[in-house]
Amino acid sequence: MPNVKWSLQGREFIHCNCAYGCPCQFNALPTQGKCHAIGAVDIEDGYHGDIRLDGLRIAVIVAWPGAIHEGHGQCVPIVDERATPEQRDALLRIMSGQDTEPGATFFAVFATTFDTVHDPVFAQIDFDLDVDKRTARVGIPGWIDARGEPILNPVTGDEHRARINLPHGFEYDVCEVGRGWAETKGPIQLSLADSHAHFGRLHMTETGVVH
Repeated sequence: MPNVKWSLQGREFIHCNCAYGCPCQFNALPTQGKCHAIGAVDIEDGYHGDIRLDGLRIAVIVAWPGAIHEGHGQCVPIVDERATPEQRDALLRIMSGQDTEPGATFFAVFATTFDTVHDPVFAQIDFDLDVDKRTARVGIPGWIDARGEPILNPVTGDEHRARINLPHGFEYDVCEVGRGWAETKGPIQLSLADSHAHFGRLHMTETGVVH
């Protein structure tokens, strides 16, 4: 068991280059054979040991040349500039899979697949998210400009709603599926357009997702 107990509860937006639904959610290979993605989390209630994390935000830019489980990925971790040094360290430990049971969270799983973790970025993270409406905006000056929207019916133009439920997943229990657009700068430069996005409520601890 990890020595430090921690918990994150909040909302997340994840956007990648795959087709709507994302084959990774179903243990299948990525649509284009590679995985490029951004993600952001708004922490509504959180702690790492005695350190409170309420109200802070984190984000990532990630890329793998093939399927995630094949490794050779790279990551830019981004932490809210408002975090104190102690909060920064706590968040980076969670994001890098430390103080976590092996394989218990997507942070811990992904950490084992990175060849390169770039220096952490401490920046202003502007993040608006409505899980039920499937809308999001992420603005991190000099790093990420992204948005999420509902999928539209190609015939009627009406909003299409779909959910994914992963009762034993390492990221979420249920997410709403939509689509997104993103441009990133820095060492991982991505350009994603009209591809998979999901919107969810997170609740995870050092032992995994609370289902």
